[in-house]
Amino acid sequence: MAKKKLKVVVTDLGYASYEPEKEILAEVGAEMVLARCSTQAEVGKACADADGVITRLAPVGAEAIAKMRKCRVISRYGVGVDNVDVAAATKRGIPVANVRDYCNEDVSDHALGLLLACARRVSSRDRQVRAGKWDIGAKEPIHRIAGKVLGLIGYGAIARTLHRKVSGFGLAEVLAHDAFIPPEQIEQGGARPVGMAELLARSDFISLHVPLTESTRHLIGTEQLKAMKPTAILVNTSRGGVVDADALYHALKEGRIASAALDVHEVEPPPKDYKLFELDNVILTDHAGWYSEESQLALQRTTARNVALVLGGGRPLFCVNPEVLK
Repeated sequence: MAKKKLKVVVTDLGYASYEPEKEILAEVGAEMVLARCSTQAEVGKACADADGVITRLAPVGAEAIAKMRKCRVISRYGVGVDNVDVAAATKRGIPVANVRDYCNEDVSDHALGLLLACARRVSSRDRQVRAGKWDIGAKEPIHRIAGKVLGLIGYGAIARTLHRKVSGFGLAEVLAHDAFIPPEQIEQGGARPVGMAELLARSDFISLHVPLTESTRHLIGTEQLKAMKPTAILVNTSRGGVVDADALYHALKEGRIASAALDVHEVEPPPKDYKLFELDNVILTDHAGWYSEESQLALQRTTARNVALVLGGGRPLFCVNPEVLK
C-alpha cells in the first residue's frame, strides 16, 4: 500500500507563484494545497487534516487551531506572528515558525527612504510643484541631517542594519532603546543605550523597530508624542499598532511634531475615512517595506523550509515557541 502523502495547506494567497514552496515541500513528499481563508472557521475547515500549515494574513486563532487534528507545524510568512494564537499552538505542542532574516536590507532601505523623504519634504514639495508652486523654502524650512540625533526604538537586526546605513550621514549620535537587548550589545553596535524618556526628548529622528505585543501596542501615544521635539520626525516600519494613529493625527495637525512616515497601519488597508489622509505632513505607504523581488523569494522559500524541516523530523529554522521542541 502506497504511503499517503503529507498535506500542507497555505491558508491565504498573496504571491504570483507558489513554485518555490512546492519545490521545497516535495523534498519531504508533501503536497501543497492553496486555500483562500479569511475567517477562523475557514482556516479550521481547510486545515483540519493538514500536516503542516503556512499562513500569511488569515486568522489562525485558538478556534482554528482546535480543529487541526494532525498539524505538526504552523509557519508564517514574515517576522510577526500576531495573526497566530501562539499560546493555543503551544498548548497543542505545535511549533510556530516565522522568517526573521529575509528583509533586513529591504525594511531598513524603506525606513531610510521615508526618513529622507520627510527630512527633505519630498512628498509635499512634489505635490506643490505639480500644483504650479515654486520656491517653497520659506514656507517649508528644511534642516540638514548632519549633526542631528537618531533614536532607534528596538535594536534588532533591522535597526542595526539601518544604523549601518546612516553611518555616513554625519549624525551627532545614535540612541537606542530596547528592553530585551543588553546595553553592552547596543554599545558594541555603536549606539548609546538610553531610557525611553531620554530618547524621545533628544532625538530629531525616531525610527520604530519593535514587534507588536501587548506591551508595545500604542507604545507611541499622546504622552510620548508630547515628549518629542516639535521638529521631530517619526518613522514606523514595524507594526501599525505600535503607534496610536489618533494621537499621531492630533500631534501632526497641531504641529507638536514636524512630520511622520508610516509604512504600517492599525487597519490594513486603511479605511477611506483614515484621518491621516487629511494631512500633508505625513507620508503613507502600503506595508511595502519588506518587499523586493529578492526578499519575496527568500521569504517563500524559508517559510516552506520551516515546514519541510519539521515534517522531515527536524526543527524549523526559526521558532517563536521553542519550548515545544523539547
